[in-house]
Amino acid sequence: MLQRIQRIADHLKKATNGFVPETGIILGTGLSGLGKEIDVKYAIAYQDIPEFPVSTVQGHPGKLLFGTLGGKPVVAMQGRFHFYEGWTMGEVVLPVRVMKFLGIKRLFVSNACGGVNAAFETGDLMILNDHICLFPNPLIGKNIDELGPRFPDMSEPYDHSFITRAKAIAAANGITVQVGTYVGLTGPTLETPAEYRYVRNIGGDVVGMSTVPEVIAARHMGLPCFAMSVITDMGVEGRIEKTTHEMVQRVAEKAEPSLTLIMRELIAQC
Repeated sequence: MLQRIQRIADHLKKATNGFVPETGIILGTGLSGLGKEIDVKYAIAYQDIPEFPVSTVQGHPGKLLFGTLGGKPVVAMQGRFHFYEGWTMGEVVLPVRVMKFLGIKRLFVSNACGGVNAAFETGDLMILNDHICLFPNPLIGKNIDELGPRFPDMSEPYDHSFITRAKAIAAANGITVQVGTYVGLTGPTLETPAEYRYVRNIGGDVVGMSTVPEVIAARHMGLPCFAMSVITDMGVEGRIEKTTHEMVQRVAEKAEPSLTLIMRELIAQC
């Protein structure tokens, strides 16, 4: 795996004339519009990258964008890989590891998710301050010592300083944000009423099918992380909504301008 990561990184360095990003960005379902804010120098389709997975989910364009955002060099994934697509966990987190080899110093992540906290509403934005992993852990198996330690610390999965600054940016721009815990499930089925209750009972505020593996891989490599969710549907008893992937995309796209503003301003401060 280490050799594969290095080969992909070497290919991308050649394809981008040695471009060195400082921030890695993963754009979630219906949230690829942040890519429009990037002054793109190079756009490389996943299928044009040897040994790289290819996204199969609607709403995930499948490109790596290299350029500047808020005046800072970034690399952004327009489309991520999910465990439910049949990828191994190693492949799900492969892009994060490649971005680290390209030079990133931090990881920013967005996602669409379901809300289980009764104080939340469809369309709300939530800053992640913690997560619960109900996926197979991406670090299971022989540790790659060159990436990080066998037992990485997870006492601060989401960087406290990023959270504080993001809340200040939101307040200054009149944007209401929630803060809470994201629970990662495998999918692809959306949650049953009993599963929603379970997620809430174990301490979750929202539930989704991504983010957690990538953040674990990033923290394993010592990268500070920041993540935001768009709550696209509610799973609170008495308010459970029938949901389709198309509905999730529509709600995410509506909330995207506020999420984009916070992400852009926060990256500009890094």
